[in-house]
Amino acid sequence: MDRPHLAMSLDRTARRAAYVALAVVPVAVVAVFFVLPVGAMLHRGLWPEGRFAPGAVLDVLARPRTGRVLWFTLWTSTLATTLAVALGLPAAYVLHRLRFPGRAVVRAALLVPFVLPTVVVGLAVRELIAPSGILGFLGLDGTPAAIVAGLVFFNVAVVIRTVGVAWESLDRRPGEAAAALGASPWQVFRTVTFPALRPAVVSAASVVFLFCATAFGVVLVLGGVRYSSVETEIYLLTADLLDLPAAAALSLVQMLAVVVLLVVVGRLRAVPDPTVRRASAAPARPHLRDLPAVAVTAATLVAVALPVLALVVGSLRRDGHWTLDFYRALGGSADGLFEVSLAHALLASLRIAVDATWMSLLLGLAVAFLVTRRVRSRGGRRARAVLDGFFMLPLGVSAVTLGFGFLIALDSPPLDLRASPLLVPVAQALVALPIVVRTLVPVLAGIDDRQRQAAASLGAGPLRTLLTVDLAVVWRPVLAAAGFAFAVSLGEFGATSFIVRPAEPTLPVVIYRLLGHPGPLNHGSALAASVVLAALTAAVILVVERLRVPGTGAW
Repeated sequence: MDRPHLAMSLDRTARRAAYVALAVVPVAVVAVFFVLPVGAMLHRGLWPEGRFAPGAVLDVLARPRTGRVLWFTLWTSTLATTLAVALGLPAAYVLHRLRFPGRAVVRAALLVPFVLPTVVVGLAVRELIAPSGILGFLGLDGTPAAIVAGLVFFNVAVVIRTVGVAWESLDRRPGEAAAALGASPWQVFRTVTFPALRPAVVSAASVVFLFCATAFGVVLVLGGVRYSSVETEIYLLTADLLDLPAAAALSLVQMLAVVVLLVVVGRLRAVPDPTVRRASAAPARPHLRDLPAVAVTAATLVAVALPVLALVVGSLRRDGHWTLDFYRALGGSADGLFEVSLAHALLASLRIAVDATWMSLLLGLAVAFLVTRRVRSRGGRRARAVLDGFFMLPLGVSAVTLGFGFLIALDSPPLDLRASPLLVPVAQALVALPIVVRTLVPVLAGIDDRQRQAAASLGAGPLRTLLTVDLAVVWRPVLAAAGFAFAVSLGEFGATSFIVRPAEPTLPVVIYRLLGHPGPLNHGSALAASVVLAALTAAVILVVERLRVPGTGAW
């Protein structure tokens, strides 16, 4: 072999070795802190006495209550997904294809519910529909309709964001050509626009259904003891009844359903290569034909604003009078229910969220870099797809299962981490990781590889190329991904409720515990703490929207 070919062969070998080394760390982290805990949880339920006992699991699935729980989860998730898509499509068009004053503020306002703590979402909707609330006359408190409303409120932002980003990237010319040939606006949408948007719509609907089926705090607060989803049933079986075989059975059903959902979605939509660059279309001024979409968007904005408004009003009212008593109570310990004050819990939440943010950002950058590298071989593309799917696993597994799995799997040397202050940030980082990856992948994939090649031909090394080419494009999306991770971590409740230390409770955990203790001061303090969390989240999302790159960053 001559020297040039030998040099190229050595270069390819070194590059592959570098990719493998880069993949080792995130794969190891997900394996230890996700696969191992979830596997331990399932092992404890399926091998209760050291031997495989699937009969107990089948007995659990045959229980009448299990059937009711599965059916309730299925129909509420389906209905909530349908409503979220119906409301989100017009809003995605208005907020991503039309240009008007205040568009970024409206877009951020509709995005805030998705990153609110699920306990806060449930509490906000409950304040709105309670007998004393603005919509109390409807009699929805404690009904399945309240749960569906909470799920739609929480997830409509996913449709707006995912479909809106795809809509920004569509070329206007095919639709304009169809209109010039006499097609009506509805015909243009049905024959030109929607077929191009179908992958994004299917993807958004599948993610929304997944979030609805695994919702925890929303169903826990709004459903109470009368209505239970698979997620809340797993929590009840593990935390209250210690019925691990039953919890394992439901966890298996949940994971199998997720796998089936992903396979079906993969067949329904053509998955584009993530390394294909897409152009963005400039927004246009509204026309009269856009009035129905604008009206639906305005109604959606009002529907999102009402629960938040009810939350704020409830935090300022006591015995029929306006007061700041509940906010002053944040400096205390809420009638001695906790070892620390609510203000201390907020500071603990902020510290944990900062740690979870840098962890998820480092892991997400490595993963995004790996899955956006251009590969020519079929095996390389298949390996890239497997890696991408592997790091999306936390989206499809119950946070309750993950949290309880932490207690089971990480309780003995050399992985006795139950007392470690990093355990909660690691769990929250895993929850935020898929969102970080989905935010960064389109941006990194959009960088023209010829720029890197030109920099290398001018003598720049890999590090210099990374700094001068990649970093110049990706720094704003990285900050946006950090904002998403921070907001998600700040409100994470499912896994955190199991592993948080009593001396360092996070604010969402404190809010839920306050709701479980009667008394106007406890309830009002929970409302005030929820408003503080919502305000922090809204501020973060406003910053994220300022850093957003048009046409990229979908979930």
